[in-house]
Amino acid sequence: MKFKILLPLVSCCLMLLTAATSFAQTGSIKGTVSLSNGEAPDNISVTLKGTKFGTATDEQGNYEIRNVKPGNYIVKASVIGFSSKEENITVAAGSELVVNFTLITTSEALTEVFVKGNANKYTKSESQYVSRMSVKNLENSQVYNVVTKELIKDQLVTNQDEALKNVPGLYQLWAATNRAGDGASWYSLRGFTTQSLVRNGLAGKVNSNTDAVNLERIEVIKGPSATLFGNVVSSYGGLINRVTKKPYETFGGEISYQNGSYGFNRLTADLNTAVNDDHTALFRINAAFGNANTFQDFGSSKSFFVAPSFSYKVNDKLTIAIDAEIGNQDNSGMSLIYLPFGVSIDQLGVNNAKDLDINWKRSFLGDEFLTNTKTLNVFAQANYQMTDEWTSQTVFSSSSNKAAGLQTWFYLLPNQQLSRNAWDANGKDNAIEFQQNFNGDFNIGSMRNRFLIGADLYYGSNKLGYQSLPGYAAYDNINYTGSAANYYDFNPTNVKDALAGNGNPPYTTNSSIATYSAYVADAINLTEKLIVSAAVRFDHFENEGAFDAATNTNGGSFSQNAFSPKFGVVYQVVKDQISIFGNYQNSFTNKGFLNANVGGALEMKQFDPEKANQLEGGIKINAFQNKVSATLSYYNIKVKDIVTADPNLPNASIQNGTQYSKGFEVEVTANPIPGLNLLVGYANNDSDLNGLRPVTAGPENLINYWFSYNLQSTKLKGLGLGFGGNYGDAMYIYNNGPGETFELPSYAVVNAALYYDQPKYRVSLKMNNLTDELYFNGYTTINVQAPRTVMGSVTYKF
Repeated sequence: MKFKILLPLVSCCLMLLTAATSFAQTGSIKGTVSLSNGEAPDNISVTLKGTKFGTATDEQGNYEIRNVKPGNYIVKASVIGFSSKEENITVAAGSELVVNFTLITTSEALTEVFVKGNANKYTKSESQYVSRMSVKNLENSQVYNVVTKELIKDQLVTNQDEALKNVPGLYQLWAATNRAGDGASWYSLRGFTTQSLVRNGLAGKVNSNTDAVNLERIEVIKGPSATLFGNVVSSYGGLINRVTKKPYETFGGEISYQNGSYGFNRLTADLNTAVNDDHTALFRINAAFGNANTFQDFGSSKSFFVAPSFSYKVNDKLTIAIDAEIGNQDNSGMSLIYLPFGVSIDQLGVNNAKDLDINWKRSFLGDEFLTNTKTLNVFAQANYQMTDEWTSQTVFSSSSNKAAGLQTWFYLLPNQQLSRNAWDANGKDNAIEFQQNFNGDFNIGSMRNRFLIGADLYYGSNKLGYQSLPGYAAYDNINYTGSAANYYDFNPTNVKDALAGNGNPPYTTNSSIATYSAYVADAINLTEKLIVSAAVRFDHFENEGAFDAATNTNGGSFSQNAFSPKFGVVYQVVKDQISIFGNYQNSFTNKGFLNANVGGALEMKQFDPEKANQLEGGIKINAFQNKVSATLSYYNIKVKDIVTADPNLPNASIQNGTQYSKGFEVEVTANPIPGLNLLVGYANNDSDLNGLRPVTAGPENLINYWFSYNLQSTKLKGLGLGFGGNYGDAMYIYNNGPGETFELPSYAVVNAALYYDQPKYRVSLKMNNLTDELYFNGYTTINVQAPRTVMGSVTYKF
């Protein structure tokens, strides 16, 4: 009996003795990895070459590899964007080696800065996409803002729209409608509309609100940027570039679950692994599944998103990579409320959305109107080191979107009425882009040249089908105050019956465009501190027109050529810390054939391209070992030959518009003390189109801010608190001069987050719109925004 009682105790002792003996026969390696530019050194791969041993650093750059058998090894630290480092080591039984690394950015050997346990994690200013050359932010005359993955994590951001609220001067006009052709979110940037059409520097369109699970960061590149990106994916105000997550050398990942207000549920996974023993083949996959309701009586969404990525280092010179985005969404979003045609503001009786007597929790729908959206984006890249001075980059991108379903919208009418409208819309759009770049980094005499020559081919096509009620007539009208006997009549079944019974015949648009481009750029160090840059692009644009299958003809086809120059100058007042800059940038839009007033009659006429020119100057700062980073700039954009409505003939256009847009922007990120990070942005925009502020310009003044602090040395290390929000002035959604304006009110939204972050898990809680502010956005529309919402998250890391 005693033997039976002692047996488990003896077994445990033997197991502990065996483990202790095994541990004594192995060693361990630990240390800290720092990044030369002071960025947060988390998720850096540290491996023993030729073995399966490896790990990744935490947010402070610390790592540890345990149970390593005695012997000689090469330990390697590496991360994308920085030169890897290796060190020969010898591991002895029972030993604990300390091996520290500092990695230098691949763009240039920077002055080494050691920032241990303290990082300005809301700035990541170096980008391989903005100039397509190895030019640091302080050497670049163009302004761009970056939303980092660290900021996305601290704010518990789940989609792109949320993340972009952190960009100074970027204002969402309306959220994604998921409609075929142009269903993605629309934004105002420096007074002009833009969409998120770029992924990893090339075409990567989606027609829905992109899930954040695959976002490494988002870059918003300011000003007319046709010189390097073309006019198809950029606007006069700039462009939005989504940078996706890439594979790294060690095994790791995380699984997260979020739950929140109005039935919000979201499950995400991030898995990374090396495919072979020498870590030259790497694979990573990110996925998200979610569903939610809106805060109104009807409205819901369900989404699935998966993003696999693979990279292979063929040899020391050649690396290839391929990744994809596969998405599927069913959405029944909130309908846009438009101002009516042919009705004066006086007839409406109100000129501000805050004065409308509407219960905004009513959707004015009788059931769910679902639109299904499918996305497939594929991206492939090959980098080849031709010589010590020259590299080749070959890139291919394919973007495909499909959408189908009933779409709804409302018109605001006098006497507290809404007209309820719907059509059956379906279609698809495809874009293929191929790009070849050659980069050189060489000296001519004492002057350093960073040189780019490249070519770009873009082909895009759209096939869209619609069916509506005769003359785009409303389905019905409804009283938006009090009771409404016909409230539930507006539902998919009744609308489909109406379309089948007396709807217009379905019609289809089928069009395609192509651009053939070549560009050259050079950034020259006249001195160590003075850099001048110049670039020019030639575009040959072809619009094949609208194809009519019945007649087998193309109507409205045309072609145009355009040059886009760009110039810049940068002087570093303090090397690698303070620089002043100025730039000239250019863009254009091909308008083609439109209805025009020709001798009093309506006829098709080919219009000239619109042309935009920007002058900008400012200062960039990255000081105190990257603890403070800031950009201050003033810009002035002039767009000539804008096509506007002809006042003398309905449905006709005239090319007589000139728009001016000027403004001031500032962004500051800082890490003044360990654990405290802050981001503050301000933008002022003054836009004028033929004497009036255009409705595309958004608010005149915008403010965004976020502060976070996490405890550093107590027993609760890893506990953090975040606080921030957005402010916007009142803005016009209709502006036809004094007495003929309609406004959305100013708003101030406050958000907060609480989190506890540990090496193996993270628990988070956030609350958006703390004060339950009633606010709107809009683009000739009144779009109510969400009230107070709460969301919690649990993450397991491995």
